[in-house]
Amino acid sequence: MGFRSGGAMLRLLVWAAFLLGCCHGRFVVEKNSLKVTAPDDLKGTYECAIGNFGVPQYGGTMVGFVAYPKANKKACKSFDDFDISYKAKPGSFPTFLLVDRGDCYFTKKAWNAQNAGAAAILVADDKDEPLITMDTPEESGRAEYLENITIPSALITKSFGDRLKKAIDNGDMVNVNLDWREALPHPDERVEYEFWTNSNDECGPKCDSQIDFVKSFKGAAQVLEKKGYTEFTPHYITWYCPEAFILSKQCKSQCINHGRYCAPDPEQDFSKGYDGKDVVVQNLRQVCVFKVAKEHKKPWLWWDYVTDFAIRCPMKEKKYTKECADGVIKSLGLDHKAIDKCIGDPDADEENPVLKAEQDAQIGKGSRGDVTILPTLVINNRQYRGKLDKGAVLKALCAGFRETTEPAVCLSEDIQTNECLENNGGCWQDKAANITACKDTFRGRVCECPVVKGVKFVGDGYTHCEASGSARCEINNGGCWKETRNGRTYSACTDDGCKCPDGFKGDGKHKCEDIDECKERTACQCKECKCKNTWGSYECGCSGGLLYMKEHDTCISKNGATETGWGFLWVIFFGLVAAGIAGYAVYKYRIRRYMDSEIRAIMAQYMPLDNQGDVQSHSHHIEM
Repeated sequence: MGFRSGGAMLRLLVWAAFLLGCCHGRFVVEKNSLKVTAPDDLKGTYECAIGNFGVPQYGGTMVGFVAYPKANKKACKSFDDFDISYKAKPGSFPTFLLVDRGDCYFTKKAWNAQNAGAAAILVADDKDEPLITMDTPEESGRAEYLENITIPSALITKSFGDRLKKAIDNGDMVNVNLDWREALPHPDERVEYEFWTNSNDECGPKCDSQIDFVKSFKGAAQVLEKKGYTEFTPHYITWYCPEAFILSKQCKSQCINHGRYCAPDPEQDFSKGYDGKDVVVQNLRQVCVFKVAKEHKKPWLWWDYVTDFAIRCPMKEKKYTKECADGVIKSLGLDHKAIDKCIGDPDADEENPVLKAEQDAQIGKGSRGDVTILPTLVINNRQYRGKLDKGAVLKALCAGFRETTEPAVCLSEDIQTNECLENNGGCWQDKAANITACKDTFRGRVCECPVVKGVKFVGDGYTHCEASGSARCEINNGGCWKETRNGRTYSACTDDGCKCPDGFKGDGKHKCEDIDECKERTACQCKECKCKNTWGSYECGCSGGLLYMKEHDTCISKNGATETGWGFLWVIFFGLVAAGIAGYAVYKYRIRRYMDSEIRAIMAQYMPLDNQGDVQSHSHHIEM
């Protein structure tokens, strides 16, 4: 382990204080797997520990063979001095260089292996012990090459290393596969990650590297956060002063809230420059900036604040102050009063709830170990190992997404290789319709039947995919047979699948052949009928000048048909005439009866009728 925001003294202080502040310390070694595919007696999967330098291929794999040098076995010197090269020739396997632990830094071994052309370095432990994490040197300023190490590294156990060496000495070719696909959890479509950092900018090259990372990664981090792909949280390490030393000059200059929250002196000199408590207050301010920005649904503003503060308020220019920080806060439009309220009173003899939560968060939970070094990146509750570099970190974040849910940035050429470009990834495709089941992912590719223009394809994705649903015929005719001849088009595509239309026979998918209804005697079956086959249909006629009646499948005489037609018309005509006469007679009869009744009624008023002689006359007599 190496403390990345200060020297050895700072690391010892933090580690000791951390152990004093909790019941136990727990460090988790992050691992990936190494699979040996040859020789047979070594076949199997072995664990190895990821180094804290170089660029682990998170989410990916690397295949190669193992080489063990006959000279410079600890790789502490340049291999050029021994005229040894491991540069892979075109078409050959890359070399994983196996070296022994000891005599120099792990990073020096990796640097020499990289310069010799190795694709990765395997360091065999020199003692039987559990795997540890290979780290960078404490005083990184003495090793300018650290930021240029790009090959992945892994520490293996002594017993496994001895077996590899023995196989190589026997002349066996040892083929291995380094696998980082499960090095990070990838349960869903969102990645949660934490960045443990420090506002101190006077801790040497590692602090410079840290702020360079923040500046370069800011754009990608903000885009991922704004679109909901990630959930980011910044954190800051503090330690507390043992009660026996609370009144000492050291604790008073390095701590706030009566010794509860402390940070090492930036210059490791209590008589000049800024004090540790200045760092604690600025760290607290950065946490509060994030909390307030998140409450306003703009958590990505933290990246702007930290970047601008580093540029506008450096310690070197004596601007590492509250006044300068307030200017940055104002320029970003953040709620200044809410941030001050969140910070609270650094001189109060009481707990600060924000910093107390930060101390609690340092303790490891689940698969994550205790956070004891700066900077530390935690992705999906698993500590990131490797170089703090934009490309390397982005690759690690992309490895945290469930396959097929990665954002577009994870599928760019700079981050991964598109396996669908070569042989279509071995998946099904329809070249004519330009449709493929190959879906590029960060980890590789999946063969998955696609959805095109709302039409879902179903199948295994490898050998076949078929369109389904009501709109299936709109995409490449649903993969069914279709042909046009002489301006007439027939299709076998239906909502239920591929079925040859009437007049055709076949599988409906690859071909449909015309049925010869004349030859098969399924049409024009009458004695006088003549049959002519056409593509997809047929035509019927009659011999001897007869007329074909399709609905009865029969032939009749044209003359007979004419006579019959005229006879039928005459019948209709005379029928209509008869109906008219009958109607007129009824009409005349009803009119005559009506007229008679009216006349009888009128005459009854003026003279008695023979049949009304007995009818009593009703009259009104008026007496005078």
